[in-house]
Amino acid sequence: MSPSSRKQHYATSSLVVGYALCSSLLAVINKLAITFFNYPGLLTALQYLTSSLSVLLLGKSGLLRHDPFTLPTAKKFLPAAVVFYLAIFTNTNLLRHANVDTFIVFRSLTPLLVSLADTLFRSQPPPSRLTFLSLLVILAGAVGYVANDSAFTLTAYSWALGYLVTITTEMVYIKHMVSSLELNTWGFVLYNNLLSLMIAPVFWFLTGEHTEVFAAVSANGGSLFEPVAFFAVALSCVFGFLISFFGFAARQAISATAFTVTGVVNKFLTVVINVLVWDKHATPVGLVCLLVTICGGVGYQQSVTVVKKPTNGTGKVDDDESMELIPDVKQR
Repeated sequence: MSPSSRKQHYATSSLVVGYALCSSLLAVINKLAITFFNYPGLLTALQYLTSSLSVLLLGKSGLLRHDPFTLPTAKKFLPAAVVFYLAIFTNTNLLRHANVDTFIVFRSLTPLLVSLADTLFRSQPPPSRLTFLSLLVILAGAVGYVANDSAFTLTAYSWALGYLVTITTEMVYIKHMVSSLELNTWGFVLYNNLLSLMIAPVFWFLTGEHTEVFAAVSANGGSLFEPVAFFAVALSCVFGFLISFFGFAARQAISATAFTVTGVVNKFLTVVINVLVWDKHATPVGLVCLLVTICGGVGYQQSVTVVKKPTNGTGKVDDDESMELIPDVKQR
C-alpha cells in the first residue's frame, strides 16, 4: 500500500469510527442530558445554538463552506424547519418519558410508515416481497416490545406517536421539498438549526416551560445548571454537531452499503452501551424484541439499498438518503 493510499485508508477509517461513536452514544447522552436537565425545549435550543454557531465560525475560518443565510431561502425552508423542530421536540420528550430502547423501537418503525405513505400518497410502487417481509419483522418486533414493556405509560407512548408522525412527514415530504433549494450539506445544517433556534421560543412559552426555568433559576440563586447537568448538556450539544460532520463526511467517503451496515452496527452499540451504563433499559424479553426490530431494519435496508450516486461538486450528495443525516432527527 502506497503512502497516499495508507493515508486515505486511515482518514476513511477515522471518519467511520468517529461517526460510529457519535451515532451510538448520542441517544444515551441525550437521555442523560434530559434526565439531569429536565427542560426539553431549552435543551434542544442549546443544541441548535451550538450547531449554528459552529457552522458559522468554521465557515468564517475557511474550514467548511456553507450557503449564505438569506431571507428568501429562509422563507422557502421554514416549513421544513418547523417539521424538523417538531421531530426533535417530540424525540426529546420521548426520551424524557421513556428509555432509549423505546426510542430505538419507534425509530425503527419509520420505514414501515414511510413505505406505506409513499405508496398511498406519492404513487410509488408497493414494496417488494423482501421489503414487505422485512417490514413485517419490524412490526412484529415492535409489537412484542410494546407488549412486554413494563414501563409502559400513556404519556411516553403519546410522545412516541407524535415522533412517528413528524419523522415520517419529514422523510416522505420535506426532504423532497428541500432538495429543490440546492443547498450544500452545511448550508442545510445551518438553515435547519438556525431557523429551529428561532422557532424554539414559541414552543418554550406555549408549553409553559419558561415558568419552570424561571422558577428553577430563582430557587437555585440564579443558577440553572448543576455540575452534572452542565456536563451532560454540553456533551449533548457537542455530539449533536459532531454527528453532522462525521455523518456527512463518512457518507461521502464510503459506499452506501458500507454506510448502511455502519448505521445498523451503531444501533446494536447503542443498545449495548445503554444496558451497561445504567438500569434505564428494557426487560430481557423487550431487548430480544428490540433486536428483532433492528434485524428487520437490516433486511429492509438491504432490500432497498442502491448504488450511491456521486456528489454534484458542491458537497451535496445527490441521493435522498443524505437527508437522513441531519443532526438529530435520527439520534437526538
